[in-house]
Amino acid sequence: MIKSIKYFFEATFVYLFFIIAKLIGLSLSRKTFSFIFKKLGPIIRSNNIIDKNLLKFSNNLSDQEKKEIVSNMWSNYGMTFIEYVFLNDFKKGQKHINIEGEEILQKIFLNNKPVIFISGHFANFELMSMEITKKKINLATIYRPLNNFFLNPFMEYLRKKYVCKNQIKKGRVGVKESIEYIKNQHSIALMVDQRVSEGEKIKFFNEKAFTTTLPGQLALKYNLDLVPIFIERKNNISFKMKVYEPIKSLRFKDKIQISEKLNEIIEDMIIKNPNQWIWTHDRWK
Repeated sequence: MIKSIKYFFEATFVYLFFIIAKLIGLSLSRKTFSFIFKKLGPIIRSNNIIDKNLLKFSNNLSDQEKKEIVSNMWSNYGMTFIEYVFLNDFKKGQKHINIEGEEILQKIFLNNKPVIFISGHFANFELMSMEITKKKINLATIYRPLNNFFLNPFMEYLRKKYVCKNQIKKGRVGVKESIEYIKNQHSIALMVDQRVSEGEKIKFFNEKAFTTTLPGQLALKYNLDLVPIFIERKNNISFKMKVYEPIKSLRFKDKIQISEKLNEIIEDMIIKNPNQWIWTHDRWK
């Protein structure tokens, strides 16, 4: 009962913020919610988890460097949160994003063979799947529903309407759905940077953490390439998305080797721009 009341008020505030954002526009909304999240984020979320994560990332960071990373993370959090209201604008336009490796997406489309797209929660991560679908690639994305059942239906609606219409809920049923999509010539996109209870303990920044092996399983079973994608926010108003060269799955002996390689790639992405990764997630729990 208490949790339901909490979720109700959370959802109410979110919907109110979304209405305000629509009224004041994207530019002012970004500035406003960047500021709000930088002020409120450290109060409502555990700083202990962030500190622990940053220590695993690097034990050579100064207090000032840590402070800057955390402040920039909350700023990006705030902008990403409010940008959900403007997904329709991103869907229609192209000026907001520069894509490096666009020719790779074109080849994937022309080959008409599924691949496994992998990435992490960087910048506005929703835009990666959106841009893939803009290139006419058949795609299904795996996602984790929000705990807040008042808010989740609306977020699912936004994702299906503007990001990717084929949404697969994480879990055993989702694995079966993923296989069906692959058999129907759909590529699969998923985030591999967070802890999963059903995963394997694989090294991540020199310490083992539960990691999904699903990309490796699917890639080996169906002889699919793995295609990493990275996105970062530039000057708080635009994005750069990098599509990596496809990785041949059959060069690896098993799903563990593939998962180790993918963790290394995610590490490199975080090192490239630690300001825009979600450090609040308890990755090494």
